[in-house]
Amino acid sequence: MKRTPLAALAALLLLPLTGCGGNAAAGDGGSTVTVTVGYQSKTINTVTAGTLLRSLGYFEKELNSLHDGKTYKVDWQDYATGAPITAQMTAGKIDIGSMGDFPLLINAARGKQLGKPTRLVSVTGYNLRGGLNTVVTSPGSKLASLAGLKGKKVSTSVGSAADGTLVRALQRAGIDPDKGIEKLNQQPAVGASALTAGSTDALSQFVAWPGLLAYQGKAKALYDGAELNLPTFHGVTAREDFATKRPAVLEAFLKAQAEATDYLNDHPVAAAESVAKATGLPAEVVYLYNGAHGIATFDPAVKPQLVSALKQDVSVLKAAKLTGDIDVDSFVDDQYVKKALGAGYAERLAAAPAASASEVWPKGASSTRSFKTPAELLAYVSAHKDGIRAAYVPDATTGTLWFADKAVWVADGTQLLPFVAPETARAYVSAHGGARVVTYADALAQAS
Repeated sequence: MKRTPLAALAALLLLPLTGCGGNAAAGDGGSTVTVTVGYQSKTINTVTAGTLLRSLGYFEKELNSLHDGKTYKVDWQDYATGAPITAQMTAGKIDIGSMGDFPLLINAARGKQLGKPTRLVSVTGYNLRGGLNTVVTSPGSKLASLAGLKGKKVSTSVGSAADGTLVRALQRAGIDPDKGIEKLNQQPAVGASALTAGSTDALSQFVAWPGLLAYQGKAKALYDGAELNLPTFHGVTAREDFATKRPAVLEAFLKAQAEATDYLNDHPVAAAESVAKATGLPAEVVYLYNGAHGIATFDPAVKPQLVSALKQDVSVLKAAKLTGDIDVDSFVDDQYVKKALGAGYAERLAAAPAASASEVWPKGASSTRSFKTPAELLAYVSAHKDGIRAAYVPDATTGTLWFADKAVWVADGTQLLPFVAPETARAYVSAHGGARVVTYADALAQAS
């Protein structure tokens, strides 16, 4: 499988794949209407409203079924982060956009400030504990806990969910997030390059950067965002004037998003391969986040716990002086997704994430194999060393999925327990007499 080198991937992430153009979004050309969708192809927890949705053609199909005398065209515009999508939305040039929770709040604030209000209309991928964000450091780093970051250089993207995770995690570790570290405000690609070059001590970023760097052997996890036990998610925002003028078009998008969500959930391996082909990301990394038991759960329903988390996020942005007060209740508007999905919406709203599980992706296979315990997975891997494409295990404390060969392993009697970060592994060992940290090779040997 062809993989894009980090430098080339970084260059791709820094530039939109499609120019903005000068035409107003959802513009009329007589009977022709162009709907402009801003998305982030590499932010793979938005794929059901972006990369995957685009490749499946479901939105165009739904638009063609409107039969309202209009001819619809979709202008897909790809960006590295949510900030330029917000800028284009408030300029009236993008109708629908997808981004993470913190950028969504900035989207709400900027829209209100500029008299171009936007609304959160659906959710793409979420993690109820916060596992979509991870702090990583270089493979050879001596850093073993978040407390070790005091006085160090840390790269993140200010105003992103990953920055929010960093701020909260540092506060819990007793470190002033403003004065206790030297924060480098960088785009994800730039921060990844800085970590690789050794010009920063750690990197706090969102999907898919931590998993990508770990998979490539260019980073190791230092802190699992799920330790915060605070939900994080990505969602879809729409301009209020667009939603009011063309509700049927927005509902068509949300129906298509739901169809793409069902496709991803029903065909997780095929979906991962499709996203990998479109983005240049390794399919193994895409599956870590978007797979059957991946870090993200995909569901367009706007769940109350996610709205509650969004309200808690406002204080972090205010403290960073990125926004003032934000009326989250007025920003959230689920009427369109409720109408689009009809009776099925209540079922989606009540649905819970799949239980965590260990998985192996055999070479040449179009499906994965699940195991009841990490030890069973290790036994399988040990017996099929040359036939494994990827192996995934859930953190014993947080449930966050991670690559088996990148996890920190603990032997506790006959149990073999994986952890994303060394600090959580040590915490377990301290609380369980006789437990000890072991190497991956030792864990494989014990399981075989």
